[in-house]
Amino acid sequence: MIRYTLRCAHAHEFESWFQNSSAYETQERRHLIECPTCGSTNVERAIMAPRIVGKKGRETAAPAPAAPAEATPTSLMMAHEHELRAKLKELRDHIVKNADNVGERFPREARAMHYGDIEHRPIYGEASPEEARALIDEGVEVSPLPTVPEDRN
Repeated sequence: MIRYTLRCAHAHEFESWFQNSSAYETQERRHLIECPTCGSTNVERAIMAPRIVGKKGRETAAPAPAAPAEATPTSLMMAHEHELRAKLKELRDHIVKNADNVGERFPREARAMHYGDIEHRPIYGEASPEEARALIDEGVEVSPLPTVPEDRN
């Protein structure tokens, strides 16, 4: 896993985890990465300082003293992030358990339900960003299936 600091076209910075750099590049190219502040999909990696530790550094480096958890903003954010991820996973599991996976037929099935050609039922599946935009433009209610980094491992 790799964590990138990202910046959208409106200069909002945020962090996101990716399986590897090519996973990031694929998602960026397909405009699947969205700024949590403004929703822009025009994002790029921000300049980051790499964190590199050699074998000798690990053996001889003394651990930094830990601040109390309640005083550390990072640990509070991590607890909040953990709770959010758990809720997203719960939502995803509920959808997967209670809906039909129609795979690549998702755009066709969603459109047919919207226009009353077939009976409404809960479905999920795959759609390219262009297919999803076309569905939304037609008034078909769709949203991405929530994922969490653990799902990608």
